[in-house]
Amino acid sequence: MPRKLHLPSRGFLKTFRANFFPMAYRQLLILILSAFAAGCGLAETILVAPSAPPAKPAEVPVSAAKPGPWGQLESSPIYLEAPDFLLAGVPKPNSVPHWSFIGTDTAALRTLFQRAGLSETMQQRLLDPQRRTVLDGVTTLYPLVPDLEAMTPEMRTIVYAELAKTPLNEFHYSPIFIPGGNLDEWLRDTDLTEEIKGLIRKMTYRRGRALVFSDLRTLLNHAHTDAEVQHIFKTATRTRTLVANIKIPADSDIKAIAAYWTGGRADSDILPLLASVAERPCGTTLDITHLLPPLARRRLYTYPTPDLATRGRMPDCHWTALNFFSRSPQDYYLDTRLASRRVIENYATVAPPYRFGDLLFFNNAAGETIHSCVFIADDIVYTKNGENFLAPWMLTRLGDVQDIYLSTPVSTMQGYREKLAQTP
Repeated sequence: MPRKLHLPSRGFLKTFRANFFPMAYRQLLILILSAFAAGCGLAETILVAPSAPPAKPAEVPVSAAKPGPWGQLESSPIYLEAPDFLLAGVPKPNSVPHWSFIGTDTAALRTLFQRAGLSETMQQRLLDPQRRTVLDGVTTLYPLVPDLEAMTPEMRTIVYAELAKTPLNEFHYSPIFIPGGNLDEWLRDTDLTEEIKGLIRKMTYRRGRALVFSDLRTLLNHAHTDAEVQHIFKTATRTRTLVANIKIPADSDIKAIAAYWTGGRADSDILPLLASVAERPCGTTLDITHLLPPLARRRLYTYPTPDLATRGRMPDCHWTALNFFSRSPQDYYLDTRLASRRVIENYATVAPPYRFGDLLFFNNAAGETIHSCVFIADDIVYTKNGENFLAPWMLTRLGDVQDIYLSTPVSTMQGYREKLAQTP
């Protein structure tokens, strides 16, 4: 469950919830660029000419960023899946679907099911006293797998919105999000059987702006081997991230580019790299990973390891956002009270256009911050979507984050900028 931070909103304080490369590698990169500054044609020949003609690669979609102070950016999507050693330590649920409702009686459940358009026979099976339990105010129903598979997306949207109110329904409370709603792209290159892929296509539904999936237990009823079970859980961690490059032509205004990507910080360790790039007569292209601050650079595209739990909490979105410019992690940001004070005392609200390093906070209808991320450039943000160790640090589209955390019309997003970074 997302941590709640207590921060200021527009005008006043309001309560709301809320791959550093080794230095030797970076120095080597600078030396390579400098060595070929006077002969970039030769450098290009040496660095990119293969020893044998390569096979034609699959076409990867490349998106060009809007013009801005960040320079000429291009990005491509890739998908991350949690590594096997992390998945091995995660308890797997059983294959018995269940729906749990807190403080809800039979009459209220029938009203919900009728509003969702469930058939009368399915309602009878769901409410059969032989197929439900009531314990400590929690009513738990055990829907049949064929009934679940027969539900329409519209039925799921209504019923699952109610199930999402409690973490007792873990996969409804925290569903699998399909980035951009592109299910075919999300399923491509997975090891799932065609049967399982077909079920996922059939059982996705809308949660606000996002396309999501919650029926993981149903899928397990169609797995025939242990390998298929592992493929299902690995795919469940699948998330879309971005690889982004900045093109720096020879006539670029390096000072302006450096001013943007350092966030105005004179002690940024990317300055030697940009100075070397400025000496190249034919320009260059850099992965923007090299332009991130040390800790963010080190974490990007990686997963937190279980040993981090010994600190009492796993790193979450707020820890990630507040540590963005840190050279080493400040773990007191895991304390909600201290993280809130950090924002209140050191940040001010800002409106678009956002700048590199600005924090974006997502507030629910109650004014609670349920997520935070860091603005990078154009529509790209740096984020960790969740506290658990199956959520990686990544770059993604701001729209993908909004699909997850702006789930209702009254949800809001507010930008914050460190006061030292304010424009005079």
